[in-house]
Amino acid sequence: MNLFSHGGAKGVTGSCHELQISPDSSLLIDCGMFQGNESKQIKNQWDIEFAIDKIQAVLITHCHIDHVGRIPALLAAGFTGPIYCTRATALLLPLVIEDAIKVGVTRNPSLIKAVINRLDKQLIGIDYGKWQNITLSKAENSLLVAKKHSLKVKFKQAGHIIGSAYIEIVWSEKGKKTRIVFSGDLGAPYTPLLPAPKSPYQCDWLILESTYGDRQHQGRAVRCQALKNIVERSLQDGGVILIPAFSIGRTQELLYELEEIIYQVGQNKSAAKNKQKCWQDLPIIIDSPLAAHFTAFYRQLKPLWDKEAQQKLKAGRHPLNFDNLITIDEHREHLALVARLQNSNEPAIIIAASGMCSGGRIVNYLQALLSHPQTDVLFVGYQAQGTPGREIQTYGPTGGYVLLDGKRIDINAQIHTLSGYSAHADQSDLVNFVKRMRIKPSKINLVHGELSAKASLAKVLNKITKAKIEWQ
Repeated sequence: MNLFSHGGAKGVTGSCHELQISPDSSLLIDCGMFQGNESKQIKNQWDIEFAIDKIQAVLITHCHIDHVGRIPALLAAGFTGPIYCTRATALLLPLVIEDAIKVGVTRNPSLIKAVINRLDKQLIGIDYGKWQNITLSKAENSLLVAKKHSLKVKFKQAGHIIGSAYIEIVWSEKGKKTRIVFSGDLGAPYTPLLPAPKSPYQCDWLILESTYGDRQHQGRAVRCQALKNIVERSLQDGGVILIPAFSIGRTQELLYELEEIIYQVGQNKSAAKNKQKCWQDLPIIIDSPLAAHFTAFYRQLKPLWDKEAQQKLKAGRHPLNFDNLITIDEHREHLALVARLQNSNEPAIIIAASGMCSGGRIVNYLQALLSHPQTDVLFVGYQAQGTPGREIQTYGPTGGYVLLDGKRIDINAQIHTLSGYSAHADQSDLVNFVKRMRIKPSKINLVHGELSAKASLAKVLNKITKAKIEWQ
């Protein structure tokens, strides 16, 4: 077996890994889009520059754009095999792909419909924890049967976003089994709404993400209090809180936490009446049609929520559909709201994509409000190098500036980063994922991380395992 990475090995975007099973057969795990500086280092990410004739199937860990955004290009290149993922991912994926095509290729409805129809024919949703046999090409399959070889995969809860999974792959050869695990993106324990990932019993070869391999996140209680403090400070001077957030996962987690704060303030009999009223009257605005669609899907997928969220539902609460929540659909409504907030002191929380400020409606808000001292910008997710989000995050606290659509915008707003809201596991979580395996891997490949994160994570992993650890 060999591993070839066509993206996501040297950075944090463009995840695309090819696992060679035999000289004539391979599996492709994810096929994501490059973002930030990484997108500038390739000629055209809509061109598939690797051979696809030996790829028997595609396995999708989850439907974030940096893991699935190049699937249309893969289809256009002639891939006609099955695309396996969890049932929840199969439900969400067409929306993500449609958005990726609109942003990067065309807005032609007939072309978009053709791609989605093709995707639907190849997409196969699988239940968590169920083994799926992979059928190889006829000639190859006959050879495997004769030699008593087999290949099967299983999707396990990853806790990153709804539907996300790490993937176990078992290759059986004359009675000997080799177990390969692709972590995809692992979520942090105690992430709102989602169960924490549980390590597999055993693994021979682990391909492990390392996004936050060099740092620890804030605890959930700490980050929730920090969120509450930022909002209340902003309420005092009538500012707007801008939260660039990914449409899937981060937006829903934020809504969940904000509903909890509003509920707790309302239940606190000792809280000042004016503070209670401020929270109860505070508009929380989702200004992202895609995020609104995914929030509706999250509501449909309640059976996948964790025990805490299920208890809230039983108590009659609606964590993703509460009174303060407002959704902006039409673009003209969006533009009108931007203009209104630019010329008023109305308090509001705006949650809008894109999460790295590289496009979408958040850019209009930043252009209008980033220079206002009353504005707060709250980063709750990873900001890749070369993105406007990373620039604001880096230079904003010192009063710098950022270029948005070629315009220089001075940063007078308050800039905050709450790392605890990351959907990615931190260093301790990644180490524990390995530590809790009863039979640990003999080989680990670190992917999906910057060089410093991989080096730091490898140093800690070397203390708990004798595995050979490699990264690019």
